[in-house]
Amino acid sequence: MQLSIVIPLLNEEESLQELHDWIVSVMRSHHFLYEILFVDDGSTDNSWDVVSRLSQNSPNVSGIRFLQNFGKSQALHAGFKKAKGNVVITMDADLQDNPEEIPEMYQMIAQENYQLVSGWKKKRYDSIIFKNLPSKLFNWAARRTSGVKLHDFNCGLKAYDRVVIKTIEVSGEMHRYIPVLAKNAGFSKIGEKVVQHQSRKYGKTKFGMERFINGFLDLITIWFVSKFGKRPMHLFGALGVLMFIIGFGFALYLGVDKLFIHPFGRLITDRPQFYIALISMVIGTQLFLAGFLGEILIRSKREENRYIVSEQTNNQKKEELHSS
Repeated sequence: MQLSIVIPLLNEEESLQELHDWIVSVMRSHHFLYEILFVDDGSTDNSWDVVSRLSQNSPNVSGIRFLQNFGKSQALHAGFKKAKGNVVITMDADLQDNPEEIPEMYQMIAQENYQLVSGWKKKRYDSIIFKNLPSKLFNWAARRTSGVKLHDFNCGLKAYDRVVIKTIEVSGEMHRYIPVLAKNAGFSKIGEKVVQHQSRKYGKTKFGMERFINGFLDLITIWFVSKFGKRPMHLFGALGVLMFIIGFGFALYLGVDKLFIHPFGRLITDRPQFYIALISMVIGTQLFLAGFLGEILIRSKREENRYIVSEQTNNQKKEELHSS
């Protein structure tokens, strides 16, 4: 199987047949061995009926149906798990992504050894105020925080080496940051291709302005995880030590003041500095313990992965000896 085309969809019954025919035309003209995998993310129209009919009429078409709307990330994750192709293409179902771009993106993965190729909708046919400008701001922030130099993180048209999509895990609303997830997983050869963007032909967009708010919150999350996820002690330990030093400093001040300067003054517990010292030391200890526990969990995970790799290597050696 050369190509798996994963298409998440939500209430796109008008466009599915046309999109399918367009993809099939491109696949046949380039003689690809392919599969088309539609993932219905809880559509309330007749989208699933169209997918069912297409799959009955063609062995190259299959579908996954969610009983309710879980989001694009979950739809892509389900499609990635089922995909069989050496190269996996993702695209939207609204006919705004052009299937004619697929052969060149496939060649970039198969022949130029890119691990991920992201589309760049350089010329867009969307609302300037509600989509273009927020998208430019979002992409600028994503480039600055992630270090991945792409112009259009949110383009649905992307190509992946099979190893990439079988390694990363897309959850929450992290589909916007699959290139960042891939980079954090060690896949560094990430490319970009200018793709043709088309105006929506049927229906209306399923995304509102809240996607940019959620996108920026997810960006903060992924920045935090990518920066400190492998070394939590560097953050929590440092903050914990700082808080503990502040608390200990206040406690030391109170002790010296009570013993040598104002021995007959107010009780230490009547002074606000006492509570600052107590809370700071408690919080500092908790933060340090959080970093310490995080380090233990990460080391345990690494040992588990090392054991799995070692076991797989030993099994392969046994198979080679048995075959010889």
